[in-house]
Amino acid sequence: MSGYLERHVEGFLAALGYPLTSTPRMLLAAGVAVLTYVLLILSTFPSYSAQMLGAGIGYLDDALLALTANTYATIGTVGLALVVTYAVATGVALTTALGRLQYGAGSGASGASSVLPGLLASGCASCGAGVLGLLGFAGALATLPFHGNLLRLGGLLLLGVYLARVGDPRQCSVSPAGESA
Repeated sequence: MSGYLERHVEGFLAALGYPLTSTPRMLLAAGVAVLTYVLLILSTFPSYSAQMLGAGIGYLDDALLALTANTYATIGTVGLALVVTYAVATGVALTTALGRLQYGAGSGASGASSVLPGLLASGCASCGAGVLGLLGFAGALATLPFHGNLLRLGGLLLLGVYLARVGDPRQCSVSPAGESA
């Protein structure tokens, strides 16, 4: 059992380090993380975001600051940390998923289909409770325990499992004969 756990921890750490192996990958992961954070924060109060951005793109920074403060006041330090962690994990997951497509191009449809869990997990993590607000269910967050932080944590766990299974997409993860994957 400890070998199984060690292999997944090593895979998780390798996946976290993969975006740091080149400048374009690092910029892609950072760009996706920033975009995810912006979308998460703007989706916390969609009507306010629409009004501010409708008045001009110059109000984007004001909207982000106000909604970040509102998010902190609403869900606290832990919730805001989960939102930031979502954004970073989504950047890493999408960069790793694109790496799987790049390095697994010779494996056909199975290589492309192996990216889908990462995209779905990062989609779950990046939407989190924000989609409830976009769909008009902002009041549903009040009924969720811990202001939706458990939902955010569940999405992060999905991303963590995906990253642990994928590891560094540049390395082959085929098990030797006689070992189970």
